[in-house]
Amino acid sequence: MHWLMVPLFVWFVVVQPNDVQRIGPAAVQFHSVMGLLFVSLALFWTVDYMRKGLASRPGPKLPAKARAVHPILHKVLIWGVFCVALTGFCLGLTSAVLLWAGGIVPIAPPLNMPQANDFIGMVHEVQFYTLAVIAGFHVLFHLWRHYALRDNALRIMATKALHRFL
Repeated sequence: MHWLMVPLFVWFVVVQPNDVQRIGPAAVQFHSVMGLLFVSLALFWTVDYMRKGLASRPGPKLPAKARAVHPILHKVLIWGVFCVALTGFCLGLTSAVLLWAGGIVPIAPPLNMPQANDFIGMVHEVQFYTLAVIAGFHVLFHLWRHYALRDNALRIMATKALHRFL
């Protein structure tokens, strides 16, 4: 699941709704499908965390401070992705028109609340880009673990097919 979120997360950091609108309806539809995949994985990841707890544990080579940061960082990412999905739902709820996720699923019944929609849109963007910074720190944290501590953090997370590169 972790690795499925990465390309979707990068997609939404790089590609903005205005970018796809300029290209045309097919691009808007594709962007919407990517959003549906992102939200589906976010909800599944949150439910998985709530049922089983964190999938990873701090490695034995981690210093005490890093051991304390490890679970906090992962929980912030899981709940952060959930909150981004939640504010996306709220955008659909406050919209003037019925929005469809991927052209398949209606997001929420539109309540036509333009001021609330503008505010939630701003919150949604701030949440997402704050989460992007946290995800960047997460990447650096695991690169540090792998290369500085030599605890094979990346090998543990990667599929066996990628082990020869790590």
